[in-house]
Amino acid sequence: MLYDPENKKKFLKEQLSAKRYAHSLNVAAECRKLAEKFGEDTEKAYFAGLLHDICKELPDDIQRELVIHSGFTYSREELETRSLWHAIAGAGLVRDKFGIEDIDILNAIRFHTVGRAGMSRLEEIVYLGDLISADRDYKDVDKMRKLAYMSLDEAMLEAFLFSIKSVVKKGGLIPVCTVEGYNFYTRLQRDEKSSTNGKRGII
Repeated sequence: MLYDPENKKKFLKEQLSAKRYAHSLNVAAECRKLAEKFGEDTEKAYFAGLLHDICKELPDDIQRELVIHSGFTYSREELETRSLWHAIAGAGLVRDKFGIEDIDILNAIRFHTVGRAGMSRLEEIVYLGDLISADRDYKDVDKMRKLAYMSLDEAMLEAFLFSIKSVVKKGGLIPVCTVEGYNFYTRLQRDEKSSTNGKRGII
């Protein structure tokens, strides 16, 4: 296979706890299923899902340094939120250590926690795959799973709502790209509803 996930699994086992490694496998499997459902590249989806948390358990100082030197643009809110570092750091590490230059894979890893406006289908799949993987057990996860396989756009809007509510409840900071993502998918749903209503009116 082009991306050789089996070789990367060995690296992940050395970097992650057993629980985090199992989560990575679950996310990769979920991403593959979503990609198959929506006609996307299953190999790329599995690979991106597998590596999405590659930097999750690195020491804080190393994660922060990787973020700063990643070459990816990041916001003040992201730099001030430790739980968001691993995504940016991970994208940089996957590029530099494994020579992965596919920007779609890198963006899928980089934005799997915060999201953004205009995400590619692969980015959406990894974002949602992380949210609905087999090990997730939060309230309403079954609803989210069902929605994800019905409509990626609707599921993304629901996911942004879930994420923003969770952050607000904890008193955290919301990155601008997350707000822009919420607005993007809200407009998308409004446009789709307007289009549907318009067609019904003509008929």
